Amino acid sequence: MANVRAHLIIEGIVHGVFFRANTKEQADRTGVRGWVKNRPDGTVEALFEGDEEPVKKLIAWCHHGPPEAVVQNVNIDWEEYKGEFKNFTVIQGVIDEKNRL
Repeated sequence: MANVRAHLIIEGIVHGVFFRANTKEQADRTGVRGWVKNRPDGTVEALFEGDEEPVKKLIAWCHHGPPEAVVQNVNIDWEEYKGEFKNFTVIQGVIDEKNRL
């Protein structure tokens, strides 16, 4: 199976609904590696790496998210696989590129 890397921006009601924690649970179950974080504009950003099929399943899950979420759009950018992650991490807080935590 091929290794892939996907960079996502998830739009909608995705802050305050345990989107990040649930994404981590899903990633840990499927062996997907990478990270997820809240962005200051109200979106969630995620980077997934791993076998193609589990990554695609996690992306499909992101289209609806946890029960409290209202996902309006998922932007996906397929990138070159780098294999740089050993696990999946939730980045705490809101990351502003100008004022990193």
